Amino acid sequence: MTQLSNAIADAVIEALKKEVFIPVEASGRHVHLSAKDAATLFGEGYEFTKIKDLSQPGQYACKERVSIVGPKGTINNVIVLGPLRGDTQIEVSSTDALSLGIKVPIRQSGEIIDTPGITICNGDKTVSANRGLIVAKRHVHMTPEDAKKFNVADREIVKVKVTGERPVIFEDTVIRVNKNFRTYMHIDYDEANCCGYNKDSFGIILK
Repeated sequence: MTQLSNAIADAVIEALKKEVFIPVEASGRHVHLSAKDAATLFGEGYEFTKIKDLSQPGQYACKERVSIVGPKGTINNVIVLGPLRGDTQIEVSSTDALSLGIKVPIRQSGEIIDTPGITICNGDKTVSANRGLIVAKRHVHMTPEDAKKFNVADREIVKVKVTGERPVIFEDTVIRVNKNFRTYMHIDYDEANCCGYNKDSFGIILK
């Protein structure tokens, strides 16, 4: 009877988690390449090697790596994410920006107007991107169904408490709703270190 009671209690807890908690992922520095820049760096018609799918449908990590070069430093081994995009976008943390020697704005993905550029290298092949370098604004990808459940709307700004060894309430978190999304919160490594993030961390929307 005790084992059955414990199993029922565990099932109730898991059900409650799905109703209240949002899974959190820490996103490291990465590059999204346009078809033109991919051809310059890797060759015309090059096919990237997918090593794993990411949480958002259709997005994946590639085996290929590049270097990004700023006025004060270079960061090597930066992962390329697929699929190819219309515009090249490079996402770094604020700490990375200091190492590169570039003042990098906080932007939502895709909002690259008036952003700085950077040099991207693959061996002796280089691309001088004239824009696209951003620190990604922390955000929650959300399905329309979950948006109704959590009573939030697309582009709404909320507070989210993220658990970890040092739980933190992250203000100025943008909700992004799309039928093609899966519900996950994304923070960068600076934010992950701030809250003592681990694989079991989750977020709670506080509004």
